[in-house]
Amino acid sequence: MENFNQELLTYLEGFLTENRKEGFLRVLKNRTKHFTIAMEDVYQLHNTSAVMRSCEVFGIQELNVIEQKFGKRIDTEIAMGAQKWVDVNRFNTVQSCIDEMKAKGYQVIATTPHNDSCMLHEFDISNPSALFFGTERNGLSEEVIQQADGFLKIPMVGYTESLNISVSAAIIIQDITNRLRQSNIDWQLSEEEILEKRLDWTRKSIKDIEFIERKFHELKENVSE
Repeated sequence: MENFNQELLTYLEGFLTENRKEGFLRVLKNRTKHFTIAMEDVYQLHNTSAVMRSCEVFGIQELNVIEQKFGKRIDTEIAMGAQKWVDVNRFNTVQSCIDEMKAKGYQVIATTPHNDSCMLHEFDISNPSALFFGTERNGLSEEVIQQADGFLKIPMVGYTESLNISVSAAIIIQDITNRLRQSNIDWQLSEEEILEKRLDWTRKSIKDIEFIERKFHELKENVSE
């Protein structure tokens, strides 16, 4: 299958400029799944989109959105194209998201201003982690708090107790990904994952992709005959 995907990618890349192809490789070298972000029932749509944008800018490949109470759509104006480059996983319940994160080997980290167990600059980046962010009004649910493996807090010295969720996410994501890239941790995507994303992004960059892929399959069939 990997050989087939490589052949397909080589064929499809013929429809891209060299700058586009090099751009994909450059960006993917800085992508990571060592950390992932989970957002719990965020009501304000622009906050979801802004967090997605932060994930894209700072190299987080996957964003998990829990839609237990509120339906969601991506605010493309705020996300500014980030939805093309970040993988969004949707969950109907908080528990299904927690279970999936733990099954993938992530520790669940609850971001909350009400727990002093770990300040941002002291957070151990060595373990793969899913960082959970809560609703604008009520913060994280008890479901997440009770099952969290750890807690994370942004140091604040003013009167205000908390930051807007999109601001909090941006500060945390920038800090941990910057430290990650300066570390000796094996944080980058695997060769297989990079191939998968190159193929995905190449498909998204080509008009009439269905027609072009059909031509590729026809060529493969003619060669096999």
